[in-house]
Amino acid sequence: MIAINTILDASKTNPELQKIGDKVIAGERITQEEGILLFEQGSPGWLGALANFVRERMHGHRTYFNRNFHIEPTNVCVFSCKFCSYSRLYKNREEGWELSIDQMLDIVKSYDGKPVTEVHIVGGVHPKMDMYFFMDLMRKIKDHRPDLHIKGFTAVELDYMFRKAKVSVEEGMKLMHEAGLDSLPGGGAEIFAPEIREQICADKVDGAGWLHIHKTAHLLGMHSNATMLYGHYEKFEHRIDHMDQLRRLQDETGGFNTFIPLKFRNHDNEMSHVPETTLIEDMKMYAVARLYMDNFPHLKAYWPMLGRHNAQMTLSFGVNDIDGTIDDSTRIYSMAGSEEQNPSMSTQELVALIRQAGRLPVERDTLYNEVKVYGEVQEPGEIHLN
Repeated sequence: MIAINTILDASKTNPELQKIGDKVIAGERITQEEGILLFEQGSPGWLGALANFVRERMHGHRTYFNRNFHIEPTNVCVFSCKFCSYSRLYKNREEGWELSIDQMLDIVKSYDGKPVTEVHIVGGVHPKMDMYFFMDLMRKIKDHRPDLHIKGFTAVELDYMFRKAKVSVEEGMKLMHEAGLDSLPGGGAEIFAPEIREQICADKVDGAGWLHIHKTAHLLGMHSNATMLYGHYEKFEHRIDHMDQLRRLQDETGGFNTFIPLKFRNHDNEMSHVPETTLIEDMKMYAVARLYMDNFPHLKAYWPMLGRHNAQMTLSFGVNDIDGTIDDSTRIYSMAGSEEQNPSMSTQELVALIRQAGRLPVERDTLYNEVKVYGEVQEPGEIHLN
């Protein structure tokens, strides 16, 4: 673990940052104003050291991944988010794809005999793929492979399904859970601030609706993830407000597993004129997230979006999870111009990536139960890899 004195010494020339560093080291919560100050005045090196201190206090060198695959039922969507390079409007659906239940079951069956633990189901919002369609799909997946954890459907998808079926969020979530939905991904959160949401995704569920769906899932005993799309029109205060709303809901329910900052990509969408953030800005984003989201147990860098080597770098900026093997089963970020155009890594490659960063690879399931530890920690700060 980085020496506390090193962190303190680095902030002595800025009393405000020194005060924040003292609070973090003491395990005290920082305020929204202090979070904004971290973005404005914190150097990447100092932020990284402080975030790494928190990360190692929480997890030591443990760095998690899982064996998963994605099913993307369709990229046809009724919504027109300006940042999206993935979807095709319903009126132009001949440019997209629409999978049948049998086709999706064939994808699941292609992993028979393989040690995957999770199927991740997300896609566009298609008017003919309603709640009952997906309930049928999930029942058939569970009939075929009962132990496979189904993490599926963003709050945007669920909101549309529930409104179309004319059921409440509470009733809809209960029905989906009973049909086999085990947990929710974090997508669709974007930025909660209404004035920013109006510019980038005005026609889909708002921030309050997103939070309500996740709260309802938590009250049913389900866990979920949370995301934030950063690096477009938002300001630092919008990022902190977004994280603060998530932090307050986590105080209430404790149902979030992990927070995932998602970098805006400007390839082939209506916001291609907006420049992307630099790698330094990305690392600062992860560090501030680790410092601010004090009640979120995990911070994830989604490697297909960042690229494997940049994701490796985040492990020194507070991140303790780099998602899973994926097996080239997602097109959402490759279509947006992400670093990984064919996102697939074997377990061996993921383990090597984590080890190269001096961390301890730990395979997990969706709920962070440890499946296998690839090495052992015998003394604090000492890793024995085998």
